[in-house]
Amino acid sequence: MIAAYNEEEIIAEKIENSLALEYPADRLSIVVFSDASSDRTDEIVRSYADEGVELVRVERRVGKTECQNRVVDHVDEEAVVFSDANSMYGPDAIRELVAAFGPDVGRVVGELTYRDSSAVDGESVYWRYESLLKRLESAVGSSVTGNGAIYAVRASSYAPLRRDAISDFAEPLAIVRNGQRVAYAADAVARERTEATVDDELARRFRIVTRSWHTVANNAALLNPVRYPLFSFQLLSHKVLRWLSPLFLAGAFLSNLGLVLVAPSSLYLAAFGAQLAFHGLAAVGAALDRAAVSTPTVVHVPHFFLVANYGMLAGLWNFLRRESIVTWNTTSRESEP
Repeated sequence: MIAAYNEEEIIAEKIENSLALEYPADRLSIVVFSDASSDRTDEIVRSYADEGVELVRVERRVGKTECQNRVVDHVDEEAVVFSDANSMYGPDAIRELVAAFGPDVGRVVGELTYRDSSAVDGESVYWRYESLLKRLESAVGSSVTGNGAIYAVRASSYAPLRRDAISDFAEPLAIVRNGQRVAYAADAVARERTEATVDDELARRFRIVTRSWHTVANNAALLNPVRYPLFSFQLLSHKVLRWLSPLFLAGAFLSNLGLVLVAPSSLYLAAFGAQLAFHGLAAVGAALDRAAVSTPTVVHVPHFFLVANYGMLAGLWNFLRRESIVTWNTTSRESEP
């Protein structure tokens, strides 16, 4: 099941990638749901009708999550694999996802990698760290989250979600709440390009964190350590504390400054100097990025880190104001052979 909104630049490549998957053709259905696309996306998808690709168009832009709610009722298969239009699967990705299902598994999350040396190298660093967390969480219990690029849900376990919920995150929480777990299949690989610019990544982070805070609020019972002793710790440490990191960073900076002013010592000065150096590298990265100059990793990663934290802070503020984001916009992409 492929999510699409104005994906004319990439949808043909995605369909060709899906048709080439090493999975029995009589057991694999390919459905593209178009959230009221206004470009040639629908036309391109219809051109593959003779190869068994089905288009389901949803009118009046309702957002990815609501589209999924509607389209899941449209299919009869035992398992549903959700994919973004720009996510290209390894040949055996579906086989690896399906193999990871067990009696207590309601959802399986695949591995997302990046296939280019884009301008946002910091995002690749972030995803390698995120993949490690998912692998460790799955080993001891249940993964807390997934990603929209590659995950499978047992059809009987799928829980309809609120329109403002971010499905990548809300569906795993619903699975755990219903007594099942989320497994991680590291060998089920999808490849994507990172966002084209740091500004694109900032907008994405803002959107994701805003919707994720709403999702946590609607699943606050999962933070109860009495009922969910392990999972509540995973959810708190992996997600909630991460989204609060801008506040922690500001607190660390201000408290370190206070210590330097009140009781200066070599330790406090060294710590404060390290923070200033990190922010200085980020400022250089920002200046080079604005000047459209290739940025070395040593300045790009600090810049990306601070931009991501600013996006998380803006997302928290949006949540506190009870604002939400339901639909998404597609960034410009070029297909890759």
